[in-house]
Amino acid sequence: MEQTILTFYKFVTFPDFADWKTTLQEEGAKFSILGTIILAKEGINATISGSEDATYLFLDKIKTDSRFSDLQARKSSSSRKTFYRLKIFLRDEIVTLGDDTINPSRAVGKYVEPDAWNQLIKDPEVLLVDTRNDYEVAIGTFAGAVNPETKTFREWDEYVKENLDHKKHKKVAMFCTGGIRCEKASAHLLHHGFEDVYHLKGGILNYLENVQPEESKWEGECFIFDHRVSVIHGLKDGRSELCFGCRWPLSEEDLHSDQYEFGVCCPRCVDSITEEKKESLRERQKQINLANSQNRSHLGQKMPRSE
Repeated sequence: MEQTILTFYKFVTFPDFADWKTTLQEEGAKFSILGTIILAKEGINATISGSEDATYLFLDKIKTDSRFSDLQARKSSSSRKTFYRLKIFLRDEIVTLGDDTINPSRAVGKYVEPDAWNQLIKDPEVLLVDTRNDYEVAIGTFAGAVNPETKTFREWDEYVKENLDHKKHKKVAMFCTGGIRCEKASAHLLHHGFEDVYHLKGGILNYLENVQPEESKWEGECFIFDHRVSVIHGLKDGRSELCFGCRWPLSEEDLHSDQYEFGVCCPRCVDSITEEKKESLRERQKQINLANSQNRSHLGQKMPRSE
């Protein structure tokens, strides 16, 4: 059955964020909403799924608060299962950098629309940086982009200190999945003396939605944090899969490897996972297969966190 997926976020002063958890859980149950919502004193970050009417009714409930009245959501659709339940987390940050002095509500880099992005990144003076984590970059990125090789966004500050220099790198352009990490990454660079800082408005998802494949500078698929794993141009479902053992995206070579065992391990982790863990994953996969055959839900595999 086709379902609607809405992705949205907003940085805003939100001191009463913890009070919202129960309300959103109740509204989510009312509208049969699934997904992940992160609430923090700096705002909200969410991806939800359900019927089209239900997802927008849920979003409208959030927008009744004046702080979120202008909240914009990116819509996509899929016949594949995206989430197994609604999870609402209370965190210190909606994107965890670990530095309270960085506030995107005060200042961020210059937004670049998808139709102007190709021209910007052609500039030889522009350093193009992918702000996402290593496992996300593994299945797709923009041609010529620098991969910081971070495992979590908490490592961004260290990467900048060790690799970027505001005197040398006069123009820095950044991108991420939906735009949220770049809001904080660009605010971070401005805070540390960088002046010409750009980021792709709406992130890769906005680019893939609005730029035709024949004009695209994107290579591969875009990793997303639900059970579709990835999307391609037009925000259509991608073909990527995750290894249950290490949660790393699998290549075609991985899928055909003798060391790949569906639901258990892949060439990347086969030697690091204990036999006890492998047996546990095999049993888990049996339960998932049984649930699928009986057309009922199972919690399934965990997705990597975007932080």
